[in-house]
Amino acid sequence: MRVLVKGAGVAGLTAAFELAARGAAVTVAEIRSGLGGNASWFAGGMLAPWCERESAEQPVLDLGRGAAEWWDQVLPGQATRAGTLVVATPRDAGELDRFASRTSSYCWIDEEEIARLEPDLAGRFRRGLFFAGEAHLDPRTAMAALHEKLVAMGVDFRFATDARQLSGFDREIDCMGMAAGDERLRGVRGEMLILHTPDISLSRSVRLLHPRFPLYVVPRPDHRFMAGATMIESDDSGPVTVRSMMELLSAACALHPAFGEAGIVETGVGVRPAFSDNLPRVEACGNGVAINGLYRHGFLLAPAMARLAADLVFDHDKSKELAHDTDRQRRSA
Repeated sequence: MRVLVKGAGVAGLTAAFELAARGAAVTVAEIRSGLGGNASWFAGGMLAPWCERESAEQPVLDLGRGAAEWWDQVLPGQATRAGTLVVATPRDAGELDRFASRTSSYCWIDEEEIARLEPDLAGRFRRGLFFAGEAHLDPRTAMAALHEKLVAMGVDFRFATDARQLSGFDREIDCMGMAAGDERLRGVRGEMLILHTPDISLSRSVRLLHPRFPLYVVPRPDHRFMAGATMIESDDSGPVTVRSMMELLSAACALHPAFGEAGIVETGVGVRPAFSDNLPRVEACGNGVAINGLYRHGFLLAPAMARLAADLVFDHDKSKELAHDTDRQRRSA
């Protein structure tokens, strides 16, 4: 079976893997000249289904709880399985209680335990939540590694190519996000910073709760940190705004004052596709399948969406049942 995958973001790459692993001859068409520049490129890479459950519906947890295992199996060593630490300043301590009331699979930790987990945060926070089962990865490194693995598996990549110009495929999978032109989608703008400071070391993703601008900081190699991210109802992909940068930097300094001396290595904006319920969909459409609406959960939900899409391609009756189950979960959430 020859399958065309449209788009080389995380949804397209994971779908290509699931298809190729099941024996399909896969071609990936990407309008950009290479990996990068899409919403996946500017993602945080947090595999944190229980943290996301605080503001997301139950299907996000159900679909995302196996993400770390998928990345471990496909790309061993890419996911750092050190959990997630959630903290708040003393004046915002009530935010921790509110966060805890909306999720599960955490333990309360005190100041001493925070210092053991993250020595550079010693003495800064009195208590926090620790989600031991969560993980994170570097999206850009993971995408490059997955691309390399797919090439070794025989997947044909066509960069700088309009997928509409290609033909002769048995099935197609549309993973183009906002570019798919689905009128049901809206854009949610996410802005992020890459900071560099040798004065801070973190072993895991850290979330700082705040009633107006919550922050997450995800460690990258060489004392670099991804700080994000805003959620603005807009499909504008223009530069990071002054207000967003000020809020992100202010929150980062509240996490640790040394971020005030950090270098700003990069700023970035990704427009994330979302349906009205903020839940993803895998849908059969004519001779193809569409994966879309991953919202802010790209790396978390892409593996489950890719498996469901592959089911649609290889076992139509079974996948229809799975798709209906997912839809029922969404309606009942």
